Amino acid sequence: MTVIHEPRPPFPPFTRETAAQKVRMAEDAWNNRNPERVALAYTVDSRWRNRAEFPVGREQIVEFLIRKWRTELEYRLIKELWAFEGDRIAVRFAYEWHNHEDEWFRSYGNENWEFDENGLMRRRYASINDLPIAESERKFHWPQGRRPDDHPGLSDLGL
Repeated sequence: MTVIHEPRPPFPPFTRETAAQKVRMAEDAWNNRNPERVALAYTVDSRWRNRAEFPVGREQIVEFLIRKWRTELEYRLIKELWAFEGDRIAVRFAYEWHNHEDEWFRSYGNENWEFDENGLMRRRYASINDLPIAESERKFHWPQGRRPDDHPGLSDLGL
């Protein structure tokens, strides 16, 4: 993978507006499900905790995302700003997906992010719980890719 150190505005310290912008940019990237593109938002030595996995660096992040999206089919994600201060942002999120047996889930979680001066995420700590749902209980129905601007967010959906 090519190592790119391009700055990723907005930069810390964050305001409510720039933190919300950073959250939406992350949501958009993850909804496009391009592991290499997603990984460019992280430092080359970024450290993660995602459930029981601990990827370090962009190469491991890409490998993790490839595995994730091979099993979490029709993945659709909504992130919402929870808190921010300085170079840190906390988000809550939910995403819907199904497995290869067509069993649907809504996964809920929280993430804590820390950024470097170039706006790249150097730490990501995620805690996630999966709730089995019936397909009829789905709330995320937009076409695969970016969530439309007029689609309700988590708070609007009561999640």
